[in-house]
Amino acid sequence: MVRPAQRRTLARQAVQTARTTIRHACTTFAISETCYRYHGAQTRENAAVEDWLLRLTTAHRSRGFGLCFLYLRNVKQFTWNHKRVYRVYRALELNLRIKPKRRLVREQPGPWRCPARSMTRGPWTLCTINSPTGARFVS
Repeated sequence: MVRPAQRRTLARQAVQTARTTIRHACTTFAISETCYRYHGAQTRENAAVEDWLLRLTTAHRSRGFGLCFLYLRNVKQFTWNHKRVYRVYRALELNLRIKPKRRLVREQPGPWRCPARSMTRGPWTLCTINSPTGARFVS
């Protein structure tokens, strides 16, 4: 799917190079004339947001969008809307992957060893377990 911004640039190129009218280019690329004439007015502010977000994420890699936005809002006293900051954050592809928790690897106990003469100490059978740490358990 081609975005309207991409169709707008194609229409502008068609008007400049092919010497066609704006109306004809807009109908060809299925955009309105308003979309053809639109240009973002807040690119300077977005550049400032980009700069601050890149600074924060390079200095603190583990911070996500929420912490970056709260830092800019509360510490640096910027009055940027969270929607604008998040739009720039996504455009810079700074979305962090949520890492799954690692499972603990438990040590498995050693195999059971039963003595050759099972009735040496009493009427019950004595078996020992050797653990990886060297401790011996008798059951």
